[in-house]
Amino acid sequence: MNFVSPSEHQILIFLVQIALLLITARLLGQMMRRIGQPTVVGELAAGILLGPSILGRASPGVFDWIFPADTVQSGMLFTVGWLGVMLLLVVTGFETDLTLIGRLGTAVIWVTTGSLLLPFAFGLGGGFLAPEILLGPDADRTVFALFLATALTISSLPVIAKIMSELRLLRRNFGQLTLASAMANDVIGWVLLGLIAGLASSGRLDLGSLGRTVLGLMIFLAVAAAIGQRIVDGILLTMRRRAVGLGGWVTVAIVIALGLGSITQALGVEAVLGAFIGGILLGRSRYSRHEVEEALETMTSAVLAPVFFATAGLRVDLNLLFDPEVAMWAVIVIVLASTSKFFGSMLGARFAGLARREGMALGTALNARGALEIVIATVGLSLGVLNDASYAIVVVMAIVTSVMAPPLLRILVKGWEGNPEEQARLRREEQMAANILLKPGRMLLPTRGGIASQYAADIVGRAFPEEMATTLLVVAESEAEIPDTTAVREALRRRSIERVDHAGDPTQSLVTESMLGFDLVVSGIASRGRPAPGTLGGPVATAALMRSALPVLLVRPPTGLAEQMLDSTAAVRIRPLRRILLPVSASRHARAATEMALSLAIQSGAELLLVHVSGNGESGPVRRILRTTWRSYERTVGSFADPAGDPVGERLIDGIEREAAAEGVDTQRLMVTHGVRGEAIVAAARDGVCDLVILGAQVQDAAGEPYIGQTAETVLIEAPMTVAVVALPPA
Repeated sequence: MNFVSPSEHQILIFLVQIALLLITARLLGQMMRRIGQPTVVGELAAGILLGPSILGRASPGVFDWIFPADTVQSGMLFTVGWLGVMLLLVVTGFETDLTLIGRLGTAVIWVTTGSLLLPFAFGLGGGFLAPEILLGPDADRTVFALFLATALTISSLPVIAKIMSELRLLRRNFGQLTLASAMANDVIGWVLLGLIAGLASSGRLDLGSLGRTVLGLMIFLAVAAAIGQRIVDGILLTMRRRAVGLGGWVTVAIVIALGLGSITQALGVEAVLGAFIGGILLGRSRYSRHEVEEALETMTSAVLAPVFFATAGLRVDLNLLFDPEVAMWAVIVIVLASTSKFFGSMLGARFAGLARREGMALGTALNARGALEIVIATVGLSLGVLNDASYAIVVVMAIVTSVMAPPLLRILVKGWEGNPEEQARLRREEQMAANILLKPGRMLLPTRGGIASQYAADIVGRAFPEEMATTLLVVAESEAEIPDTTAVREALRRRSIERVDHAGDPTQSLVTESMLGFDLVVSGIASRGRPAPGTLGGPVATAALMRSALPVLLVRPPTGLAEQMLDSTAAVRIRPLRRILLPVSASRHARAATEMALSLAIQSGAELLLVHVSGNGESGPVRRILRTTWRSYERTVGSFADPAGDPVGERLIDGIEREAAAEGVDTQRLMVTHGVRGEAIVAAARDGVCDLVILGAQVQDAAGEPYIGQTAETVLIEAPMTVAVVALPPA
């Protein structure tokens, strides 16, 4: 192999190009963001500013020095840009939820059909009517018309998602429909682009070439759908088991995207389609890491994508628009693109039975072409389907449609809050997003099928959202001793359940499995007497607390159960919850326990007893009631004290009571001073006839053993009723 290095001067020019394009693109992108426009508009404007349109016209000498007409020089710059667009499509694939399309039903089909067919027809007609001066040097009329039709059909999922997110519309009903239709637009658009790119390689409509391209693409997509996810899952599973660092994950994600891109490029289809499929497979994997997407998105949005869009802008020569015919066709293409997407989406919405205003909002949002339109234009220019004039027209169309969308959407949605069902769903999703513990994800429940596990399953089955999938890690000393888990599964109620059997050391089984992409570990424990320090709940709970680095929910059933029944796999009747005691404090782990207590109270109709315990500085267990509505508890424990109470505790309880009242949950408050907080909680739970105590704890490392604090251990050991402890990992 013969390697030829660039000259010192070429390296110097390359560094100047990257630095100048990057800083200009970032500055203009932030300026656009401040005025409510997508950053891609500013990044494109950076290329136009530094390109032949402005810098080349104002100072030709400087422009020629920075951007010389040199094949090696331009190849170095545009290679960085193409790497950026591939990673941009990987990030887009991460954000693409294919199940969303199916969940929204026929409305997605109608809106997608309308938003694709009408723009394609308009683009096809415009392509056949366009003058010869817009055709690329290597394209015949049919290929050019098909390419223009594809350019008009596609929407830009990243730009649409960003616009909808910034306007807080993404989770609205029409916002979800817009996102699903944009996903379908992009998938179909990239498939069309791949087909037309294959046609363009021959420069004419060749049925044989078309057949080979279609067949190759179908085989690729079929293999990706059939076994691609399993292969990616297997790779990511191996990486989790080997505890590969974040850098290794980013490397593997890029290699997968480049590998699939290479396959599609070899098939005669653009590499960006393979990168997009790679992003979808990585994003859908159950073993994926959120940090990988964040790292790729940061690297792409901060460096590579701005360079790509700026280099795309470099190719735009707005001076060509001074030609009356080119300018006229620029206006025609913008009008064709905007009206066809708008009315096509409205027509689809009408057939789907949606309101007129919803159809107008869909058409406005889907009209934003933005980033992906630039990708298509760049592909068309590189294939010779477009020339400089038609390339400039498509880029200007992408910019104009992206700039139009935000202000028009603001006008359309002003004063439109949606129906009551939608408002309730939005409130729930907003709350879930702010939650520490109760949010969609995956939980791991190690079990031997016993009663402790049944109680734990009953609580998570009622408290946690159904979107949170559950894996039962069934542990036993040998395969012959794998227990029956029917009762545990029934206690989990309606949720996605996966079973994994492990024979051998249960501690090691838990540690190994917990590394595979879980968000929570749930452990049922059976406390028999006062355990030794650091051994509360047995070896599995100890491993979960100390070695999993995840939040852990410990659930201990009532101490009244016969000791011989604790290991039984027979189903037990779990009493309904009537009153839940929740100790209140300002800590993060107490907030996590509050989330769970409120959810349980909502689902079971139980009353919440909110208890705030203040230490009085005395050594003895002195207790005083500051304020309560329970006269019986007054007589048992002590007398009234200062009516003002503890102002911090009062404010904390006030906030929780407001949340509870909004959900229709009844509450009682109890303000107590006591030298030992755990004993005060146990006494309050006994005298309040509570069925469940939920409290939070912070796991600490006590000489290599987990310690959840004196309060939590005291309640777990001494409270006779069911106890649940939300233990957050060490900071």
